Amino acid sequence: MSLRTHKVGRLSVSSLCLGGNVFGWTADAPTSFAVLDAYVEAGGNFLDTADTYASWVDGLQGGESETVIGDWLAARGNRDRVVLATKAGGHPEFRGLAPDTLRAAVDASLGRLRTDYIDLFYTHFDDESVPVEDIVGTLDELVRAGKIREIAASNISPERLRASLAASDAEGLARYVALQPHYNLVSRDTYEGELPSLAERENLAVVPYYALAAGFLTGKYRPDEPVPESARSGGAAQHLESERGRRVLRELLAIAAERDAAPATVALAWLASRPTVTTPLASARTVAQLGPLLALDDVELTEEQWTRLTAASA
Repeated sequence: MSLRTHKVGRLSVSSLCLGGNVFGWTADAPTSFAVLDAYVEAGGNFLDTADTYASWVDGLQGGESETVIGDWLAARGNRDRVVLATKAGGHPEFRGLAPDTLRAAVDASLGRLRTDYIDLFYTHFDDESVPVEDIVGTLDELVRAGKIREIAASNISPERLRASLAASDAEGLARYVALQPHYNLVSRDTYEGELPSLAERENLAVVPYYALAAGFLTGKYRPDEPVPESARSGGAAQHLESERGRRVLRELLAIAAERDAAPATVALAWLASRPTVTTPLASARTVAQLGPLLALDDVELTEEQWTRLTAASA
């Protein structure tokens, strides 16, 4: 089990980006530390979080994930071994991308992460009320201040992404180096279209989130069994109740059995093989859940297996 490395702008990252949305929420601090330790020990170095994690949970304010990661970095003294990505735009106290909001959100994230700089900083959700020139101009200011190394965008339309890149080029400002779209075997429509060709043309690394469809592609669900109540709360029911979702599960489980691999590994291997995808993003609530994610580079799908999965998910 080994992880390859890829380039995201000037950054060198591992082929699995570990999502931090569960840290401080469904994974308490000790468990989160154990997952982070195991990931780094396996050669991983690319951590993803956001200032809004996990503000949607009753009793949480947002910033819990960043706080756990910051405490872990301080305890381990390994900040220089980690490529740290976070996002702003969705925190209840820093909603939107107005210049003053962005500045305040970055400072708050730096405090929680207990670091002087963020390696990769995403605008979490585009804010069309703010001109792209103001957004990239503020991000450029933060890069020049040494608070951010590289900038990126998530949940943005092709039109706004093109305009943002054009504004950076016209004014000589910091330029987006990565894109984080919602993309996986059962959710292809939100990314496929204009974005892949734009990402390829503009040399943007693509780091898809929900790579395992909120757990739907991990193998814990079966296409011909009743939908469990837990699937409804986690969002998997919409896929279990669709013909495409059941079709994907049948092929995924069959190919996983052929390859003697976990379904999650096969799903990530398919995603990693897609044109323009640099490194999938997936989270693990326990160390046991981490193993199949770390194995994604150990499974190279045959052309026939790749075609079956691609056709099933069409």
